[in-house]
Amino acid sequence: MSSSSSIIALQLLLFFIVVPIPSLAKKPHVIHFRSPNLYPEGLAYDPSAQHFIVGSLHHRTLHSVSEAGVIETLISDPSLPPNTTILGLAVDKLNNRLVAAIHSDPPLPPFNALAAYDLRSRQRLFLSLLPSTPSDENRRPVANAVTVDFKGNAYVTNSLGYPEGNFIWKVNPEGEASIFSRSPLFTQFPVDRDAPYSSCGLNGIAYVSKGYLLVVQSNTGKLFKVNAHDGTAQNVLLSEDLPVADGIAIRGDGVVLVVSHEKLWFLKSDDSWGEGVVYDKTDLDVEKFATSVVVGREDRAYVLYGSVIEGIMGNGGREWFGIEEVRSEKENEDEKMWVYVLIGLGLAYFLIWRFQMKQLVKNMDKKTN
Repeated sequence: MSSSSSIIALQLLLFFIVVPIPSLAKKPHVIHFRSPNLYPEGLAYDPSAQHFIVGSLHHRTLHSVSEAGVIETLISDPSLPPNTTILGLAVDKLNNRLVAAIHSDPPLPPFNALAAYDLRSRQRLFLSLLPSTPSDENRRPVANAVTVDFKGNAYVTNSLGYPEGNFIWKVNPEGEASIFSRSPLFTQFPVDRDAPYSSCGLNGIAYVSKGYLLVVQSNTGKLFKVNAHDGTAQNVLLSEDLPVADGIAIRGDGVVLVVSHEKLWFLKSDDSWGEGVVYDKTDLDVEKFATSVVVGREDRAYVLYGSVIEGIMGNGGREWFGIEEVRSEKENEDEKMWVYVLIGLGLAYFLIWRFQMKQLVKNMDKKTN
């Protein structure tokens, strides 16, 4: 009896001391993939296929990237207008579709659309032109980021950061497009027109299962909560602004991830995003110019280093790009604390067991004598 108890106690102690928490046991996951002149801006993660999907500034193609960095052409769509750019991407998990925001820059004719592709057949389901109003003609709309809800509706941000821009399109599962939300709140906050990227307004967008969207705005650093039924919006009161915010993603535990080319912010809210707090932020490699963030396996955050500014400026020729896991240092510290707590519990259990064994031996000696 005492021998088996001793073995169990020792096994528990060894478990608490030796077994590490997974996120602490491994270095952050870094993926390098090679595709000459690709310059991807958008990133999505397909959980069923367990691979990433990227677009391209210059090619009418979508590519899968494995966790080992193997890149393959997933979809090639030569019917898209020449030299169009594939920006935001989202995987519609329920319908096994991929949706992509398509845009063209000058001197090409104006073009903004949402393309939907079946991930099984890899065939295009529809290409929906996104409507603009007469006031949009002075400055071009920019179909940028996209997300999908549980009904298969897609929401696309117009990133033109002027009063005639800053709205959200909606495309239903049949491909019918409309302007969904043009809230006056989107143009309420002042913009420094001398600041970099001041022409970029609404940008990253994510759907929350409770029935609303979270949308970041690059030139103000604001986060908006938008009702997914009627398009009404409210400003989320944050502990700090998110300057030049680009992509946004939501982890399974509700933590919101927002990326700029300089930082990845980690945000929490206790009231369904009436208010929120930035509880950590991690510096990124500015030269690689991160644009998108997604949640991959095991709820890990990944950013895309697509060097898009280099591609936009025409300094082509780059062959290698990256997808890298980014962690919160604060969360790592909290996990380390739990390791110490577990070790302490293991030691306490071991000491209690030893004390009980001593008492048992003493009692047996008394009975024997």
